[in-house]
Amino acid sequence: MKRTYKCTHFQLRKEPIPIFLKEFREFATRGNIFDLAIGVVIGAAFGKIVTSFTNDILMPPIGLLLGKVDFSNLYINLSSTDYASLAEAQKAGAPTINYGLFINNVLDFLIIAFAIFLVVRQINKLKRKKDAPAADPTTKDCPFCLENIPLKATRCSHCTSQLEA
Repeated sequence: MKRTYKCTHFQLRKEPIPIFLKEFREFATRGNIFDLAIGVVIGAAFGKIVTSFTNDILMPPIGLLLGKVDFSNLYINLSSTDYASLAEAQKAGAPTINYGLFINNVLDFLIIAFAIFLVVRQINKLKRKKDAPAADPTTKDCPFCLENIPLKATRCSHCTSQLEA
């Protein structure tokens, strides 16, 4: 006996694929998506720079001050076998808690967060200067001689013309 099944939950899309592609193209070509993509690429590159700064420049002097401690090699071995380094423990597949790498990553995060804070702070300062309302004028031009005179003047001090109040 041959069984046939009827699918009742599957429905064909009512909108054709070209409309979907058109909507996607409109989404992808908006200015914001390009700005976001550029930000992600720059952020990834910046993250690599900060990681290198932390691991290669910042942590060695801190380790030296704390008694030649290599933070990236600090770990807790959860197995019964002793290993000389984290790399050996990981190569052997031993379970470890890598708190030294965690410390490095926390420092990476703090440096990146501080750098982003400084950038956003500068951008906000520029926006405040740009958005600052213009001060009310205190002078005006004389309609007869075009010299600059006080706003409350009723007579021009240059050409002595009578001005409207």
